[in-house]
Amino acid sequence: MDKDRVKGAVNDAAGRAKRQVGEWTGDTNAQAEGSAQQIKGKAQKAWGAVKDAARDAKSEVDREKACEAENQSEREHEHDKEPEHRHP
Repeated sequence: MDKDRVKGAVNDAAGRAKRQVGEWTGDTNAQAEGSAQQIKGKAQKAWGAVKDAARDAKSEVDREKACEAENQSEREHEHDKEPEHRHP
């Protein structure tokens, strides 16, 4: 899991708490700060998810390339084993 997803979750939760306390106490400044922190947290989580998806996609492509290279090597090896056909 990307560190931005973790930081985002923390900011989202802290912002939600700050906003809620501001609502309970009538502190509009705390409400605004909490909302802003929540938005920042949600954006961080989304950015972390994008980075995770890109990393996962790259890993999948790398695995496919390695598998194809292995298959190609096996085909070449099998070709080398085939006896030569000689015609009289």
